[in-house]
Amino acid sequence: MKRQSDSNSIVLPALAVGFMTTALTALALIYYYSHLQFQVIGNACEEILKRFPDSKQTILEMLKEQKFFTPRSADTNLLTSLGYDLSDFCIVRPAVLWIAMICFCACVVLFLCVFQSWRKRTESRINRITACLEKINTGGWVSLWDNSEDEYSRLQDEIYKTVASLYQTRDAALQAKNNFAENLSNIAHQLKTPITAISLSVQMMKEHSSPVYLERIERQIHRLTQLEEALLLLSRIDAGTLKLKRKPEDVFTILTLASDNLQELVIEANVSIDIPEMGSVCVTVDLDWTMEAVMNLMKNCMEASPPKTTVHCYYEENPLYVQIQIWDEGQGFEKEELPHLFERFYRGKHGADSGIGIGLSMAKSIIEMQNGVLRAFNHSDGGACFEIRFYCH
Repeated sequence: MKRQSDSNSIVLPALAVGFMTTALTALALIYYYSHLQFQVIGNACEEILKRFPDSKQTILEMLKEQKFFTPRSADTNLLTSLGYDLSDFCIVRPAVLWIAMICFCACVVLFLCVFQSWRKRTESRINRITACLEKINTGGWVSLWDNSEDEYSRLQDEIYKTVASLYQTRDAALQAKNNFAENLSNIAHQLKTPITAISLSVQMMKEHSSPVYLERIERQIHRLTQLEEALLLLSRIDAGTLKLKRKPEDVFTILTLASDNLQELVIEANVSIDIPEMGSVCVTVDLDWTMEAVMNLMKNCMEASPPKTTVHCYYEENPLYVQIQIWDEGQGFEKEELPHLFERFYRGKHGADSGIGIGLSMAKSIIEMQNGVLRAFNHSDGGACFEIRFYCH
């Protein structure tokens, strides 16, 4: 049940009492002057009958026709023509005047009391809201202001929502700033390694000319190029400028294309990728970017797989989502690694030394941009498993 405000609980009864008092006073005055009029007309008729007994029938006819009550202008009134004025016949008893004055004063006092009470409550309400805002401006936080409901409740609610939104924006900005500083530190670390390797190789080439050092330089330059491309992609994802052309695509086709693009690495790692055909299952995604995300997951499984093992794929569909699983036959994830797998620049214990730790983070961002989720866990048969779910709605 909605609570009434304190101000309304005082103002409304006070106004009701004031109106009732005014109405009762008006009714009392009407009754008094009607009674006085009745007596005056009766006395006048009585005097006329005493002096003119034969005029009784005329008086009765005039009363019956209510000629005494017919409004006339002051100019046509007989009393006016005889030199009388309204003030000569104004009969007001002191008691009536006292009653009228008392009622009027009571209404004025009641109005002033109600106005003063409303003014004090309004000032108190404004002071409480102002104090809360001052506390917030100095770094404090007020979880609950005033739970009363009055004319300031909507204003308080809007201020509260605005303050809460500003706090969230501030927290998000601080988090983004911290993430930027952390990412910048990680990027500097990632750049430092190949640049140091290139510098050492150049110094060695000056002393001993050998094709080995050229190969090392080429390998580090390739790593820098990969890092540059990955960072540009992540910056586009963060800025929301990565445009995805989503349309229905067959899951088997996505997995097959991703596997075909990794054939050189598959041969080098001496592993195989098993993709069973589970029927026609479609997802609404961007083919190229989704294939890029799946390739990163397959590559991660390949790097953790022992030679002559298999990277398995499986997919199925239900009314809620399409599920894709990719797992290997390696040692699986360490328990302490699971919360950090999708963090940027994080590399697990069993990750490849050539990796830069961006692939899983990028894959997660691409999948989530397409109404999907990505999680990692250890498969029941052993090995690390990645599970993708693309939701239908």
